[in-house]
Amino acid sequence: MESLESVLQEFTKFHDEYYHNWNKAMQTGDTTNVEHMAEAYYVAFYAAGNEKPLFFNKEDAIRGMKDSVRHFLGASKRFDHRVIRLTDNDHAVVFYEQVIEKNGQVQSRLFTIENWQRIGHVWKLIREIEQPIK
Repeated sequence: MESLESVLQEFTKFHDEYYHNWNKAMQTGDTTNVEHMAEAYYVAFYAAGNEKPLFFNKEDAIRGMKDSVRHFLGASKRFDHRVIRLTDNDHAVVFYEQVIEKNGQVQSRLFTIENWQRIGHVWKLIREIEQPIK
């Protein structure tokens, strides 16, 4: 049985690469290497106040991701204040402040919570929660 510490190290290395691939996507427009969603993946996007979130499935999210990358092409994406915790050997939760910056100007800022599951031997994103911030 794997120890939580070894799984955490493995997942952190994977997520570091995911972060690196995001910045490559922001430069090239190719999102293939960041499309790690499980089939039942969804994202909840909270807008303002106490409005109910908008929900997007995997297909919608990939389409939106491609549009966003095209819109911000040439920008950098930071994962500030990242915290990674495991709930068990096959589930990880990642929290960070997502900052998109272009030409020295912040274009977008979101609090993001990602829920990952190891399916087989592959980490898949199963759920995300996003909240815009100033």
